[in-house]
Amino acid sequence: NAEGIFPNESFHQLVNLHFFSKINYLKAEKFILNKLKNELSPKLHYHSFEHSKDVTKQAERIALSEGITDEDLFLLKTAATYHDAGFIQKYEKNEEVGAKMAEEILPKFGYTKAHIERIKELIFVTQIPHQPKNKLEEIMCDADLDYLGRDDFHTIADQLRRELREHGKINSDRQWDEIQVSFLTQHRYFTKTSIDTRRPKKLQNLEDIKQRLQNNEYAD
Repeated sequence: NAEGIFPNESFHQLVNLHFFSKINYLKAEKFILNKLKNELSPKLHYHSFEHSKDVTKQAERIALSEGITDEDLFLLKTAATYHDAGFIQKYEKNEEVGAKMAEEILPKFGYTKAHIERIKELIFVTQIPHQPKNKLEEIMCDADLDYLGRDDFHTIADQLRRELREHGKINSDRQWDEIQVSFLTQHRYFTKTSIDTRRPKKLQNLEDIKQRLQNNEYAD
């Protein structure tokens, strides 16, 4: 119950999941995280090893808050660790590559064809604009953009700005802030957890960028 004293029912369900599931999630996670750490380009300042770890962490946090403690939790966290693995091979439209990697790797760790199909759907739903069709997909989308409503938003957004500039996707810092305003205005969280815990700060972050645009103190 978040008090750190007595294990509640959710805790016991998670323990049972780790003991009795045929999926070896921990080994599957370790395999892909090692691959990401060693093979992702250093020019991926945002779509990095740390990003995949963060999305996985947030997916678990949201899922538990939304009452997901069965095997779906493993599928969700697996999708989170694999969702940007395609960046190892290509920058544009890499979800298909990540899904193929999951299809090739995960059977070694006890995942069935049905499991992998669901994981692939969770990878593809991270394409922008987000269009989730069920609870797990909603959680995945919210985890992927969790940082929009956090205190470290500006630090992470600057990592994405640097990445986009180095890949020739934006031409100026002002252009980047204009894109951010448009994106944050259109973006929405789907789960009650993210709406309650992230939306207020996201709106504040949006106002910060609008103020920066109004001040217009850009180097370029």
